[in-house]
Amino acid sequence: MTESKVERGVTVVIPCKDEAGALPGVLSAIPRDYRVIVVDNGSTDATAAVARLAGAHVIAEPVPGYGSAVQAGVAAARTEVVAVLDGDGSMDPRELPLLVAELGPDVDMVVGRRRPHRAGAWPWHARLGNQIVAARLRRRYGLAVHDVAAMRVVHRARLLALGPLHPRSGYPLELLVAAARSGWRLVERDITYRPRTHGVSKVSGSWRGTVRAAKDFWSVR
Repeated sequence: MTESKVERGVTVVIPCKDEAGALPGVLSAIPRDYRVIVVDNGSTDATAAVARLAGAHVIAEPVPGYGSAVQAGVAAARTEVVAVLDGDGSMDPRELPLLVAELGPDVDMVVGRRRPHRAGAWPWHARLGNQIVAARLRRRYGLAVHDVAAMRVVHRARLLALGPLHPRSGYPLELLVAAARSGWRLVERDITYRPRTHGVSKVSGSWRGTVRAAKDFWSVR
C-alpha cells in the first residue's frame, strides 16, 4: 500500500484523553494555515465532538498511551512538517511558528524548553524529574537539551524513519535518544508553560502518574 502524496505545510498533532474543556482554547490559538489532527486516545468525555466542531480532523487511537496517540497522528498526517503539543492548554500554539521557522534542511527537529509563566505552573516533583532526565541526555548522548520535548516540530519523513517508539509516557525521551543515535541536529527554544486550563494532568497531577511516567522514562535505553 503506497502512502498518499506528501504535501507542503504543517500539521499539528494533538494527543488527547478527556480534554474537552481545554481543547476549544487550544484549537482557536493554532495558526489558521496549519492543519490539525486531534487523536482521541480513549476519552470518556466529548473530546472528539469538541474537536470536530472546531474544525479539526479527529482520529481514534484505541491503544492507550501518549506515544501510541502521537504516532497514530503522525502516521495520519500528510504534510512535510509535523508539530506536536498537548491538548491541555499548558502550551501556547501561537508560539509554534517560532519553532517552525528554525526547522530547515540541516535542522532535524526543534524542541520547546518549557519556561513557567508563573509559580505553580510546573509542580516541583515533575520539574525535578525532567531536570534529571535532561541531564542524563546531555551527559550520555551529548544532546544540548534541557527539556524532554513537550512541544516539538520535526520533518515527518525523518521521524517516521526512526520506526516505532515507546507507546506510553516514555515516547518523548525515546524520541530524543533515537534522534541522538541517528545523528540528528536539534535546536531548543524557550516556550511559555502555563497551568493547564482544565482538569488534572495524567502525569504531574499526582504522585501515581509521576511515578508511572518515571518508570516509562527509565525503561528507555
